Amino acid sequence: MKPIIAVNYKAYYPHSFGENALRIARSAKRVWEETGVEVILAPPFTEIYRVLNEVEGSGVKVFAQHADPVEPGAVTGYIPVEGLKEAGVHGVILNHSEHRLKIADINALIIKARRLGLKTLACADVPETGAAIALLKPDMIAVEPPELIGTGVSVSKAKPEVITNSVSMIRSVNKEALILTGAGITTGEDVYQAVKLGTIGVLVASGIVKAKDPYGVMKDMALNALKAVS
Repeated sequence: MKPIIAVNYKAYYPHSFGENALRIARSAKRVWEETGVEVILAPPFTEIYRVLNEVEGSGVKVFAQHADPVEPGAVTGYIPVEGLKEAGVHGVILNHSEHRLKIADINALIIKARRLGLKTLACADVPETGAAIALLKPDMIAVEPPELIGTGVSVSKAKPEVITNSVSMIRSVNKEALILTGAGITTGEDVYQAVKLGTIGVLVASGIVKAKDPYGVMKDMALNALKAVS
């Protein structure tokens, strides 16, 4: 199985918008072409259409950063899954630590996304939450200790037990979901260690989005992920 590099653009103005959003997309396309590693991009909602156009024809997948547990209708400012489907995304991130959801809402959104043919990447802050979410059968689960997000101190070095405990607890209830980890991931070595500890990839944000050379960082991460799985 090919490893996964998932890139959450967040809303790091100006890093996540406009030309820089497209530069990251072009970098992802090159990395996918050169390594075969699966790359997932989660741009801000305003950039989804342009990023989709930029990676069209490649294997790069585009996910939304969030969805709301609402039905289409009089719900101004909310993001229904049906609207994301129409926008053309391949999947959606749910329950990021910066945009948490109730467990019942996560369940409903996973069910709806599956019905609409969209993949789900559900986030958890600790192994126990990851195991609880695993029971809902998302396609991917990313465990990210929130205290390390954006610090540059990688979970694979600072708290490797979070990764190993997550893998153990998630696998005890769900053998199929792909397991990612994140928080503080900034180098290829961070990715290598995360994969060696039992995951299939990482969820990265500032390490790539704020990088002066996003292609170089992403390529290094992809090569280290391949090295780890081999």
